This record gives sequence, C-alpha cells and structure tokens, in this order.
Amino acid sequence: MAETTARPESKQFEREAAFGRLVSRELAGAYRTAAVLLGDPSEAEDATQDALVRAWLRWDQVKDPERLGAWFGRILINVCRDRLRARRPNPVRWLGGDAFDDTGRALGERQAIWQALADLSVDQRIVLVLRYYLDLTLEAIAERTGVPVGTVKSRLHHALSAVRAAYDARDRASEGPR
Repeated sequence: MAETTARPESKQFEREAAFGRLVSRELAGAYRTAAVLLGDPSEAEDATQDALVRAWLRWDQVKDPERLGAWFGRILINVCRDRLRARRPNPVRWLGGDAFDDTGRALGERQAIWQALADLSVDQRIVLVLRYYLDLTLEAIAERTGVPVGTVKSRLHHALSAVRAAYDARDRASEGPR
C-alpha cells in the first residue's frame, strides 16, 4: 500500500507557492494603499515589505484560504496604523500626477484635501482611504480593520465631516473679507 503522507519538502513547496500567488496578486495594490495612507513612497515600500514579512511568519494561522486578500489587507492596515501612530505630525504628500499640468485652483484644492486628510485621526484616515480610494464596502473595511461595521460608519462619517469642514474653511478663507 502506498504511503499517502506528504513529505515535509512538498508541504514547504506548497506553502511557498501559495505565498507567491498571494504576493503576485496583492503586492501592487498593497503598495498603493500604503502610499496613500502613509503619504511617502519610501515608507510605503517599507510598510508593504513589513506586511509581507508578517504574513509569511503568520502563514500557518490562515484559516480560510479563500479570504487571503482580506487577511493580508488586515495585516497591511495594521502595519500602516502602527507607522502612522508612531509619527507626529502625520504628513501627507500628493503622490500622483505632475503638479505643473494642474491649474492653480485645482492644485490648491488638491492640497487642501490632502491637508485635511493629514489632519484626520489615524483610524479616520484608514477608513476614508479604504472606502474612497480602494472602493471597499463597509463590511470589507470592518473585516480589514477588525472593528464592527457601525464603528466603520461612525469613523467614516466623522472623517467626511472633518474633511468637508476643512475644505469649506479653506474656501471661506480664499474668498477674503466681505
């Protein structure tokens, strides 16, 4: 009778192959998410690398292989959260496009939005980016952040209110005295 037990080498190969598939599927999106959350391309690279290392070290904890993206996303969000909380103030810089192609007003609006984003709490910034940059559902955000959907809704509401208030204050200031 043939032995059906897998050799340790084949299990290690399967583990490495599965991890490689996760990396190839999630790496670019993870970097973009980290870049928006952290506002710094170099720090985003470091955070993405840290998340990959944490995922590799915790690979044996994967319970549902169908939800690897969400599992890795949660690790990435936690790495970014740790980095954001460790620094003060929370700078956010525009990472896309050429500012010279922008009109003065559009550039000013973009800077106002990024400054408002920088002024948010870490948790508010995370839910705002996950919702409007990654277009995740409230349920997916709750899964990636490890909080109830109601908490996600509350953080999102307060984040949007703060961004709106900062943007409106900028508009009032640019209008000058009446």
